[in-house]
Amino acid sequence: MSPSNPGRDKGLTIDETVRRRRWDKTISLAIGEELRRTRQARGWSRAQLVAQLPSGIGDRTLLSYEHGTRHPTAVRLIELCHALRIDTPTLLARALQRARIHIETLPLMVDLHALLRDGSDTFRSIVQWARNTLNEHPDGVVEVEPLVVRNLALFMGCAHEQLARYLARFVVEEEAETTPATPGRATRP
Repeated sequence: MSPSNPGRDKGLTIDETVRRRRWDKTISLAIGEELRRTRQARGWSRAQLVAQLPSGIGDRTLLSYEHGTRHPTAVRLIELCHALRIDTPTLLARALQRARIHIETLPLMVDLHALLRDGSDTFRSIVQWARNTLNEHPDGVVEVEPLVVRNLALFMGCAHEQLARYLARFVVEEEAETTPATPGRATRP
């Protein structure tokens, strides 16, 4: 912050400061939403998750992370992801993909079944690619690297960013467990 103007970051114009803060808020909201989605997919309450954390944070702190009103530190985010049994890069990638942030440079996790149900006329030519890819990935989930998105966009005659935004819509949903998991006990073999 600038000492002469405590509400502004040093060296930035007011517009740049406002944009940066909006950006920070958007990322915090995206990460918080993904933490909440993952926790709920496990069938856990906030109290159950908090009980698994060695740091001893409170329910309100977790709530503030999930609502994007506080930023978890890198160490805290890793701790939360470990307790949720999800890799931190996976959680971050899903959060950014859902929020459509940096999608041109992210590997996108695409639900091919959802893409095939979409029926968009604009991106109709990607349907055959999705069908063929299902032969190699029968579970319907595929990670699409940025270079692949770029090459598909060239083939389709559209902008890389446009195709990346379209594919990002088909983020893989974490499946809810059939029975609520008890924190600390694995539910899968």
